[in-house]
This record gives sequence, structure tokens and C-alpha cells, in this order.
Amino acid sequence: MGGDFLENSENKIISKTFFWMFLGLLGTGLVAFYTYTSDLYLSIFSSPSSLGILAIVEVVVVLLFSFLFKKLPPLVVGILYFIYSFINGFTFSSIFAVFELNSIIYVFFLTAILYAVLAFCGYKTNINVTKWSTILFIALIISLVASIINIFVGNSLLDIALNWIIIFIFAGYTVYDMHILKELSNDSSLNPEKIYIYCAMQLYLDFINLFIRLLSIFGRSKD
Repeated sequence: MGGDFLENSENKIISKTFFWMFLGLLGTGLVAFYTYTSDLYLSIFSSPSSLGILAIVEVVVVLLFSFLFKKLPPLVVGILYFIYSFINGFTFSSIFAVFELNSIIYVFFLTAILYAVLAFCGYKTNINVTKWSTILFIALIISLVASIINIFVGNSLLDIALNWIIIFIFAGYTVYDMHILKELSNDSSLNPEKIYIYCAMQLYLDFINLFIRLLSIFGRSKD
């Protein structure tokens, strides 16, 4: 009886987590599409100050979300999550200018299939993935630094290699975050309203990063 209760509670938190993740992705997509179709993206990307402000707000929101998560009430945590997803929509509007719409849709569904497989693996695995966090974080930092350097170097082969490396990193993060979600959903000391919002943010970031990197490799440019 107790096992059934814990399983139902776990399933409820996981379903809510993915629902909130879906809402975040939907918000990002709608804002991105509106920003592009209204030509607002031209004003944003032609103004370094606008891009700087968006970047600063994104960083501040992530820091608040990460470090004050346990102290903030669920409503504030939810608001921060949606603020971040909407701001991402402004910056992501550029993909509609660079890639064909059919290509964006195709890669989105490709990402969704890959993501579902990875999330299922993370949910079912009995492997101890707690040590993955440090390894994945270090690998991500090295890859991001290399990506920044390559902006100035302009090596196309290195760019492709880095895209694949970052895909593998966020594939690992997806498995890790899904496993952590399963563990947190069984922790009675935590507020379940916060758990699914916090985990939705992590899984949202995993999906977005997988999508962007896959789009860079498989997306069809308008040029």
C-alpha cells in the first residue's frame, strides 16, 4: 500500500514536471515566432545593448533560481522559470531567420524523440549517476570556452566536433537530471511544488541545448 502511494506521488511529480517543461518550451516557441514575424528581432539583434540586457537578465534569473530555490516560495520560482523561458524566446527568434521552417520542425521532433529515449533511460537506470554532475560540468565549460575561441578562429570542422561533443554532454545531463528528478520526487522533506518547477527548468535547459546543437548540424539554412 505504501509502495503504491510513493509510486503515485512520484508519477504525479514527474507528470507535472514534464507539463511545466512543455509550458516553458511552448512559451519560448511562441515568443520566438512572434518576435520574428513582427520583425522585432531586427531591433534586438541590431542593438548590442538590447542583447546585453537580455543576457544579463537571463544570468540573473538563473542565479536567483539556482541559489535561492529553497528559500523562495513556489509562486516566485514559477515566475522566474517563465521569465527565463520568455527571454529565451527573444534570443531564439533568430533561428527563424537562419533556418527553414520545415527544417526547424523536423529537428524539433528529432530532438523530442531523442530526448524521450534519454529521459526514459534516466528514469529506469539503476546506475549511480551522482558523480556525473562534476564530469559533465567540467566538459561543458571546456566545450564552451573552445566554442568562444573558435568564433575568432573560424574552424568549421572544430565547430562541428564541438556541436557533437555538446550534444553528448546534454544527453548525459538529460539522463542525470531525469534520475535526480526520480530521487527528489521520493524525498518527503522537499516541497513537491518546488521540485517539479526546479526539475522542469533543468530538463527544459537540456532540451533547448540539444535542439540548438542538432539544428546547427541538421538544420537547412535559408541561404
